[in-house]
Amino acid sequence: MPKVSVVIPVYNVEKYLRQCMDSVVNQTLRELEIIAVDDGSTDSSGAILDEYAAADPRVKVIHKANGGYGIGMNTGFDAATGEYIGIVESDDYADPEMFETLYYRAKFYDLDVVKSGFYYYWSQPEERNEKVVIASPVMANRTLCPRTEFQAPMEKVEFFNIKPTIWSAIYRRDFIRQNHIRFNETPGASYQDAGFNFKVWTCAEKIQLLQECFLHYRQDNEASSIHSPGKVYCIADEYREMDRFLREEKPYLRNQVEGVRLAIKYDSYMWNYERLTESLAVEFLDFASEDFQKDMASGYLEKKYFPWYKWRNIQVIMEQPGEFHQWRKAQKEGREYKIKNFREDAPFSERLEEKLSQTRRYLRQYGLLYTMKKVFKAVAWRVFRR
Repeated sequence: MPKVSVVIPVYNVEKYLRQCMDSVVNQTLRELEIIAVDDGSTDSSGAILDEYAAADPRVKVIHKANGGYGIGMNTGFDAATGEYIGIVESDDYADPEMFETLYYRAKFYDLDVVKSGFYYYWSQPEERNEKVVIASPVMANRTLCPRTEFQAPMEKVEFFNIKPTIWSAIYRRDFIRQNHIRFNETPGASYQDAGFNFKVWTCAEKIQLLQECFLHYRQDNEASSIHSPGKVYCIADEYREMDRFLREEKPYLRNQVEGVRLAIKYDSYMWNYERLTESLAVEFLDFASEDFQKDMASGYLEKKYFPWYKWRNIQVIMEQPGEFHQWRKAQKEGREYKIKNFREDAPFSERLEEKLSQTRRYLRQYGLLYTMKKVFKAVAWRVFRR
């Protein structure tokens, strides 16, 4: 049995594909199964993959009609036979020791998931990497259960909100299959990494985060979905898929994570709103208003999962989405805009409790020294600002 099956989704990426494939076939962990899923590419990607398969028996190529990212990923996961499954996007590349490091860490601690940091990567105008560490010194290398580790609701939200870098991790294959964790296959879907990551954190009993970084996440591929301004409601489709998963697959876990799902949904909706053109932003905000009202009626949308200003924003979006948009527009333009019964600042008691809660989170996640530095900088900034 291979130690790790590496799934590589491929669609019209001939420009970057050889760099990706070379990085995987040259991993120091030799016991790999490399599954490249060609999702109906119309360029030379399919032929390039066939070259690698002919030269290396570990490479298996699945040629299929174009069906989208979710179907392609599920096809690759279904074909995997390794103990663990990893992902490398076909325009990214991995450092040679990535899968060896992750695999032996996962085996030693008997983990469902082990996840590392990554690099933002640019090849133009000159080659550049920017390191992104996802685990604080206190959180790194600890075995934990995301669902039960954090008692404070906002701490749990913060953990679930860690960047859903599904390609900087490996997952125990039996864990994925036993929990029916699959990618959203809705036609035209996007952001399936968000849903996959939520399902993984919801179901995992033993995970670790590492500070090391191995995967180079390309930022200068203009064909990448991160550059797409379209697909206004795809993010909502992904949160509906998370809701379906909890209701149909894991109803006994819903009380533990549904409030978290709604909190990270707010953040995703706001990210989507801010990136849209004005007409689409107004349209999406009306949709979000109705969606948040349904969430409130469900009883799971609760204040305890939000900082005061996010909770305030939700109230305004539900009641006055048009006014919220005008206020945000004025903010961006440096103008004042008043909304009736709208507080720019939280009451003192709420601000105090939030600062205390934030301090507790910093102590837990970063340790005493880092927290003292943060507090000192905040106090110094306020003193010298006057």
